[in-house]
Parts: sequence; structure tokens; C-alpha cells
Amino acid sequence: MSNTANLELALVQPSQAQKHVTVNEALTRLDGLCQTRLLSISVSTPPVAPQEGAAFGVPAGALEAWEGQDGKLAIFSNGGWVFVSPRPGWRGYIVDLGACAIHDGSDWQPDALAVSPGGAASMMRVIEFDQELSSGASLLSDQVIPAGSVVIGVTGRVIEEITGSLSSWQLGVAGSNDRYGSDIGLSAGAWLRGLTGQPVSYYDDTPLRLGAQSGDFAGGKIRFALHLFTIGLPRA
Repeated sequence: MSNTANLELALVQPSQAQKHVTVNEALTRLDGLCQTRLLSISVSTPPVAPQEGAAFGVPAGALEAWEGQDGKLAIFSNGGWVFVSPRPGWRGYIVDLGACAIHDGSDWQPDALAVSPGGAASMMRVIEFDQELSSGASLLSDQVIPAGSVVIGVTGRVIEEITGSLSSWQLGVAGSNDRYGSDIGLSAGAWLRGLTGQPVSYYDDTPLRLGAQSGDFAGGKIRFALHLFTIGLPRA
């Protein structure tokens, strides 16, 4: 056997010359595969000036030095690319998505808690966004709760003081204006942690509704995070 079974690390052979070359290559792979940190799983062309140790998940139809390496991990080492086939159950962090992922044997599944051999996945997601406030008694968020989500709760923090004639504000959705909180403060740093008594399923894209209490909004900015659960279908 010239390589290890799982990480494909090169093994030193009896009476081999320049053993340090093989050992250093194995250490480079370990450095890229342990605590896996992939810069992207969607970039199809190798970067022009990658840093040593940079790792990517190669998507289908990749070009140039990655051509023909679909589905593999590409690790930049010693001026070139080293390719490794991921195994089912491998976990990594996808930098450009800001999400952890599990490999199901065919694809990386971002935000997955569990995956099946056929690609079905249970996913826990956090969607964070900043909402600028415009003048008025109420407004709808630019970001929506995605269709097919089960929302555990919504958190938020005022990052620019809320101005206007209001005394406080509330957060909910159409038909339940204070589902995620009411009497929330206006100053920078004020926060909310809106837990649903029972997780709520949303079957259509649904914006949050911000309502001014005892007055109107004039301005400000709030950072929200949607804490939600989604399920993915198995592959055809």
C-alpha cells in the first residue's frame, strides 16, 4: 500500500530516498483536511494567486487546473494543487457561505445536522441581515423567512439608535404583529430574543413586520438573525 485508506496520505517506502518529500506532502494534506476549512464550494476556476494551504471544494464543470476533478477537495501546496476525494460524513466549514457542512458522499450539504445516503438533509440555519428603518408606523423587512422553514425564533440588536416619535417597537409577522417581541428599546445595543412557544412553519416567503409603538419610526438600523430549520429532499 502506497497511500493511507482514508486521507490518501503518501507512505514512506522501504529504502526510499528523499523521505522528507513524502512526509511533507502528507503533512500538507493533513493541514488542509483536518479541521477542514473550504474557501468555497462554488468557485469553478482556481484563484490566480492562492495562499499556501488554501482549500476548495471543486464543483461540477471546473476549469483550468481543476478540470476533471469535480467533487474533490483541491489544496494548494508547494506551488500546485493536490486533490483528495471526500468521504461520506466528512465535515467542513465553508468560508464564503459562513456555514458548516457535511459531505453526503456526492455533495457538500451546508448547515446540515444530518444527511442520508440519498442526499436528504436536516438543516439548522441562521440568516443574519441588517435592516435600515424608514419613516412610518410600520415596515416589512427586506429579508424574508424562506418558504418551507420552521422558525425556532428571531434575535436582534439595535446597531444604530432608532429615532422618531415612538416609545418602543414590536416585531412579528402579518397576522401576529408581536410574535417575536414587544416594548423593545430604541437605543443602540438594545436587543430582542423572540422564541416561539411552539416552532412555527412558514409555507410562503414571509417578511418580518416591525411596528412602532405610540408613534412612528424615523430612522435607525437593526441587525436580525432568523433561527430556522429546513429539510432537503433526497436526490432523484
